[in-house]
Amino acid sequence: MQQREFIGLEDQFGAHNYKPLDVVLSRGKGIWVWDVDGNKYLDCLAAYSAVNQGHCHPKIMQAMIAQAEKLTLTSRAFRNDQLGPFYQELCELTNSHKVLPMNSGAEAVETAIKTVRKWGYTVKGVAEGRAEIIVCDNNFHGRTISIVSFSTDENARAGFGPFTPGFKRVPFGNVAAFEAAITDNTVAFLVEPIQGEAGVLIPPDGYLKQVREICDRHNIVLILDEIQTGLGRTGRLLAEEHEGIEADLTIIGKALSGGFYPVSAVLSNTEVMDVLQPGEHGSTFGGNPLACAVARAALQVLFDEKLIENSDEQGEYFLNELKKISHPHIKEVRGRGLMLAIEFFPEVGGARAYCNKLKEQGVLAKDTHENIVRFAPPLVIKREEVDMILNAIKKVLPIF
Repeated sequence: MQQREFIGLEDQFGAHNYKPLDVVLSRGKGIWVWDVDGNKYLDCLAAYSAVNQGHCHPKIMQAMIAQAEKLTLTSRAFRNDQLGPFYQELCELTNSHKVLPMNSGAEAVETAIKTVRKWGYTVKGVAEGRAEIIVCDNNFHGRTISIVSFSTDENARAGFGPFTPGFKRVPFGNVAAFEAAITDNTVAFLVEPIQGEAGVLIPPDGYLKQVREICDRHNIVLILDEIQTGLGRTGRLLAEEHEGIEADLTIIGKALSGGFYPVSAVLSNTEVMDVLQPGEHGSTFGGNPLACAVARAALQVLFDEKLIENSDEQGEYFLNELKKISHPHIKEVRGRGLMLAIEFFPEVGGARAYCNKLKEQGVLAKDTHENIVRFAPPLVIKREEVDMILNAIKKVLPIF
């Protein structure tokens, strides 16, 4: 079949809830993907950071195949021999006390919301039904009803009400606004260290450190959504490390499986996680042996192959070279590690058109908010491949 035929099948039989670039991929290896016609592309999205280890990493694949031949699912009604080691390894790597495994990032966010509400009622002493969670404008934490209830993206909200109460929004990066929003009913602050879907928005230096201090002073749980920023993407295992802090709850997913399987987790201290009792929360697939085996291998690859260090090194070079590019349409270039963005002036727009032009040059990148293009390649990328991306960016700019 040709690409247009595959696209036609999607359009005819699938829900139209996505608008992807018109490229039909059939194979991937490392940072590279191929379409059904055999054209080769450098992947600059990494499945929204789910394939930090690169496409089809052989060590993760071997772990998945080996476990799939033995045991895939038991439900949490029974124990399995992969869950305990997964807990231990993840806690030791992240300095966490407890882990609650789920499947998707949105499920993990919902888990964190439920957990801190329960903590607010049973530990902090908030009156039942009054718990409040503070979030940030331009956030993206998923697409469930509760999560879109506190989104500022009307495209994510329109037509989906009534919405879940119990959330307050404040400007991202504004410490004073955050502290002013706190009441006796505030149980948590949920924030992304870097807002990915908003266009790789990086808060002012010291923001997270100040937030950590405010949360401590007001007895509030700090929840960091590291689903995109975590597991090496910003040049650290977790983005919180850039400011030397630790969250009370940390949400991870995506690269936790290296792109092989839906795996997410909530990392927590004992005080917060221990409020959950048997039967109060769970998942049939969460913590299954196949997921745990894959996640253990995916984590090992990050460290064995020094992908976190590579993200830091190549990301610094990538950002510095982007900043050298001069073009009247570019408003700002920003990034941390291998999470970068070019923002064009709003009146220029055209981010989608720019991505289509990059595709013609063999680079797949993703637009967001009409005038921002993100670049987040797998962490296995080499210097010469970064240069290939930079050359494509420079080649397309004059005709943009």
